[in-house]
Amino acid sequence: MRRAARPLLLLGALVSLGGCVVGPNYRAPTPPAGAAGPWVSSDARLETAAEPRDDWWRLYDDARLDGYVQEAFRANADLAVAEANLAAARALFDGAQAGQFPSTTLGAGAVRGRDPATDQILEMTGREPATTWKYSSRLDVGYELDLFGRVRRAIEAARADGESVEAARDALKVTVAAETARAYAQICTLGEQIQVARHSLDIVAHEAGIAVNRRGAGAGSEFEEVRAQGLVAQVRSGIPTLEGQRRAALFQLAALLGRTPANAPAEALACTTAPTISTPVPIADGAALLRRRPDIRQADRRLAAAIARTGVATADLYPRISLAGFYGAAAPSLGVLGSERGLAWGLGPSIQWAFPNQSGPRARLRQANAGQRAALAGFDSAVLQALKETEQALSAYSAELDHHADLEAALKSARRGYEFAHDQYLAGASTQLDLLGAEQFASSAEAAVAASDALLVQDQVTIFKVLGGGWRAGA
Repeated sequence: MRRAARPLLLLGALVSLGGCVVGPNYRAPTPPAGAAGPWVSSDARLETAAEPRDDWWRLYDDARLDGYVQEAFRANADLAVAEANLAAARALFDGAQAGQFPSTTLGAGAVRGRDPATDQILEMTGREPATTWKYSSRLDVGYELDLFGRVRRAIEAARADGESVEAARDALKVTVAAETARAYAQICTLGEQIQVARHSLDIVAHEAGIAVNRRGAGAGSEFEEVRAQGLVAQVRSGIPTLEGQRRAALFQLAALLGRTPANAPAEALACTTAPTISTPVPIADGAALLRRRPDIRQADRRLAAAIARTGVATADLYPRISLAGFYGAAAPSLGVLGSERGLAWGLGPSIQWAFPNQSGPRARLRQANAGQRAALAGFDSAVLQALKETEQALSAYSAELDHHADLEAALKSARRGYEFAHDQYLAGASTQLDLLGAEQFASSAEAAVAASDALLVQDQVTIFKVLGGGWRAGA
């Protein structure tokens, strides 16, 4: 009785070791100094320290834009690929979890033929060796005693891998939301620029008509007429380029929505005014950025997976002990197969250990340690990249707002100058050259303001993108 209890006591001791997990534990990495502070390039006149909205595009109060972003989330092909990758990663995690439980394999078969063992049995019973059927059924069970945490570390790595893929999906959602808003805004602002160009064309065409009439009345010269018509051609030449860029933006929007060019959203062309935000742009601070940016979360999860793989490699330096068992039967007939005479079973432990030559496991451990260091450096790089992009976006936006204010002042002066030149020209107090100069200055100022409107919207979208907004909206 005492001898029979010894294997059970040994087994109990081995199981009690199952709480041991070798290798390093994950700890959240420390961001670089100053990463969580306020923005260096923030401007209290333009931005607010409030937390940005996840659905930031709704700040533009444009139902059409909101609808396009939601459609892109549902139908974008790149997001569909990311969702499939996430499903695959979750399946791998489920597979890793299966290592916590016994593995089972059930099999059955029938073979007709001869084998020495059967022939020997027949001869012992006074029968001649013969070709017979042999039937078998078997259930194999195996269970690894996770003494050093190899299975648990593998599960940790698979979980972190899945979370990394999920973060990559979320980062793509940020990009899709931003690029959809960018394409729509480009359609709107190009429409505005086209309207400005056409308005300028109407003005210079009207002045060219006056030049023609003055020459016909003998009050003007051919030089004045030709010069006015040249300005008309110059202004008209820019319109086809703008229209081509607008069609390209429409096709870009169609692709983001998962549509073919033939099904591009033509209703977007009705927008001819730059989308605007009536409130200061919410930008929060560096600490909020570290929480919001999916690429930083992805880098963090990659680090967690690398640390867990170091634990797996460390566990491979120690013995791997498993329990294996089988239960089944083998018999020359189905009737005997179900009886006790055909019964076969067994139960026992097994051990695998790469010892004394551990060159291979130790090389894999060095590889895992190197991967861990690379993942940590990747996290620091992701944080620095995010901080750089945000400061650059805020600086560009602030500079463009100042630029836009100067352009509006210039446009106001240009319009007043054109009005004075036009009145003086009609009164004969100035030359057509003066009028054409005023026309050109006013047209250029209007075009510059419209182009700056486009840049402002693009800068705003860039800010919301680098702040990591959009991945939680519509999830």
